[in-house]
Formats: sequence, structure tokens, C-alpha cells
Amino acid sequence: QERLVESGGGLVQPGGSLRLSCTASGFELVYYAMTWFRQIPGRAREGIACISAYEDDTYYADSVKGRFTISRDTVQNTVYLQMNNLKPEDTAVYYCNAANVASRYWGRGTQVTVSS
Repeated sequence: QERLVESGGGLVQPGGSLRLSCTASGFELVYYAMTWFRQIPGRAREGIACISAYEDDTYYADSVKGRFTISRDTVQNTVYLQMNNLKPEDTAVYYCNAANVASRYWGRGTQVTVSS
């Protein structure tokens, strides 16, 4: 059965770093565009970082550009989100998404809290 599982969230102080992981089972991530989304309570889910299928082109929302880096490890079948210089406004539940023309999968999310 196809599944995505996020991990790596937690509590971090402003200016700190976290690395989120999103591991797939039942399918190979290389064939999918992978996107990290985040959602703050009461607000719409927003896409913040994306890596294309095959080519590994990356795209970032302005709010995270220069601070977050998305990458893919095809051996581990995992996508990462390295988050540096975290700010309180980065506090959210972070979700990963895999999509291609045939299928779309979501993980259940991992909480990131940035607070002193």
C-alpha cells in the first residue's frame, strides 16, 4: 500500500534548524514531483518547496527562499526539507505530497514549533 510518512518535527528556538524527512513506501519517489506544504490553524495549506520528478529542479515560496532546502535521496526513497534560520511564523504542521499525472499522495504531517 502506498504511504508517505513525515518525521523530524519538534520544538526549536528562533534561528535554529530542523530537518524534516518524508519517506515513501509502496512507490518510488523519483517518479513524482514532491512538495512540502505547511498549514497554520485557520489558514489554507500552502506549498513552500517543490522538487520535480526526474530532473530535481527545485522551487520555493518567497517566505522560505534562502532558508529552506528540499532534496531527494532515491536510495532511501526519502525527501528532505532542511530548514535553517527558523522564525516563529514558520510554526505549522508540515505535510509532504507526491504527485504525478496518475496519482497523488499525502502524509499525515509533522508539527514544527518555533518558540523561545
